[in-house]
Amino acid sequence: MSEIKENQLTSKGMKTRQKILDTAEEIIGEKGYFETSIVEITVKAGVAQGTFYNYFPTKKSIYDELVYQMSSSLRYQIKLAMEEKSSFEEKQRAGFLAFFDWVINHRNLYSIIQQSVLVDKNLYRWYYEKIANGFIKSIEEAIDIRECKPLNPETIAYCLMGIGQFIGMRWVYWEQQPVPDNVLDEVMEVIFNGLNREGEN
Repeated sequence: MSEIKENQLTSKGMKTRQKILDTAEEIIGEKGYFETSIVEITVKAGVAQGTFYNYFPTKKSIYDELVYQMSSSLRYQIKLAMEEKSSFEEKQRAGFLAFFDWVINHRNLYSIIQQSVLVDKNLYRWYYEKIANGFIKSIEEAIDIRECKPLNPETIAYCLMGIGQFIGMRWVYWEQQPVPDNVLDEVMEVIFNGLNREGEN
């Protein structure tokens, strides 16, 4: 049976498709891509296998859609949070906080994205490059108005991404709790004032 395109779906069809995606996110996030079967997804979602194939031709196709959808949702939330702020520092703080808040409700992001190293390396790279592009744009704007040192925006972007990735992993993914305020304060201190004690009061 041919796949139904998203723009052809009725309201009910959209809900069914999303239910299948949400179930796949949960199972693949917990068990892993290679250990998850379409049968498991359909049983837990409460739909027939034929219904699954109406929306997704293969297990890989639903995995790809999970990565695309999570990426889009995450980047949108970060963009909204940053748009409300004026200075570069305020934007970065808001962006980090939006990321941590989003991951609280999508903890399987870590597992699903890391699996893509084995499932599809190009997809793995695409995911991080999309995140990096948002950072780069913000950094370039800050450099233009002299709120950021004129360093390579891509280098800065990946440094900031690394900080967000592992701070989120430490508290949200491992501890299943929001990132403490004092931790976010220290992250901003490191980013904007560094580790050098010169000039310290």
